[in-house]
Amino acid sequence: MNASDEDWELLLSLFPIGWQEQAVLSGALERLRGFGSAADLLRVLLLHVGRGYSLRETVVRARVAGWTEVSDVALLKRLRKARDWLRQMCVALLREGGWRMELDTRGWNIRVLDGTVINELGRGGGRFRIHYSLQLPSLECDHLEITPMKGSGQGERLNRFPASPRDLILADGGFSKAVAVHAIGAQQAAVMVRLNAASLPLFTRSGNPFPLMQHLRRLDRPGRPREWQVWIRSKGENMPGRLCAIRQSETVIEQHRRRLRRRAQRKGSQLRPETLERAAYVVVFTTLPAAEFSLPEVLQCYRLRWQIELVFKRLKSLARVGHLPKHEDLSAQAWLYGKLLMVLMGQKLMRMGRDISPWGYELDAFESAERLAGV
Repeated sequence: MNASDEDWELLLSLFPIGWQEQAVLSGALERLRGFGSAADLLRVLLLHVGRGYSLRETVVRARVAGWTEVSDVALLKRLRKARDWLRQMCVALLREGGWRMELDTRGWNIRVLDGTVINELGRGGGRFRIHYSLQLPSLECDHLEITPMKGSGQGERLNRFPASPRDLILADGGFSKAVAVHAIGAQQAAVMVRLNAASLPLFTRSGNPFPLMQHLRRLDRPGRPREWQVWIRSKGENMPGRLCAIRQSETVIEQHRRRLRRRAQRKGSQLRPETLERAAYVVVFTTLPAAEFSLPEVLQCYRLRWQIELVFKRLKSLARVGHLPKHEDLSAQAWLYGKLLMVLMGQKLMRMGRDISPWGYELDAFESAERLAGV
């Protein structure tokens, strides 16, 4: 057995239980020609997705290795058929991951939600969004979805993600919408979002608009946060929450204002004075009870949201997920799920800690791989 075959045996041990059966049920093996098995098909698909080879180079390499005898057009069609199979394996690996909470979270499951845009290569290429949920502190993905950028209901929203009781969901201002916050609260989960006053209007107990800037102007010095009781309204129902705010340092304020001016200049729009004034503050809305998280703890916890930005940077730099070499929705989504499958298998490999073993693999996992391969 050469090094390539040894690596493949190792990968076989990482695939979720029932991955071969799912290939049949999803239709990925329908009228399978040129491939001896589901394992052969998956090996060639991962060669294309993982190494970034073109379809033509992939089939040449697979032919030389003795894995298959198919054309590049046939492989593209097979990739399209494998989209649901690849997605199901991603979901199965997410379920295997489990939850590991090591922070003092008072029993809350901390999750960070966000999305990132992926562009197809070439002029006129389509755009897709990966909706991603990240556990903290394990930094493992527990939910993902890929949608086109265009179309009704394809945008970022909190209630796109499943939530459970005692979930604490962190998100940026793009998710700051009253309807979604109400939906999360109905599932006995809590939210912590950067305030977007336009999409998340705030009210006082009596139902009057909350005078946001009037209160923020009282934060005249950095390091002295304040909070206020506020209400949000959706479909005629009021929901209480806490507004936590802190003034940024003068250096950060100026950096933020420069970014706002450059963005307005590119768009040819005029900045409102209130927008520039709001840039001086970090304002977070949360439904967390004050008895469980104090004001400083809320602001410190929200800082953890930045971890998902680092994950997206790794996906786009190390896994090369930034641009799609496909020009059709079905093949583009299949390619993305293949990339995410490799990322999730990498997470699983790190959990198993195989590098601790001096011979490079665990005996029970290797025996399981042999059984799956029919050896």
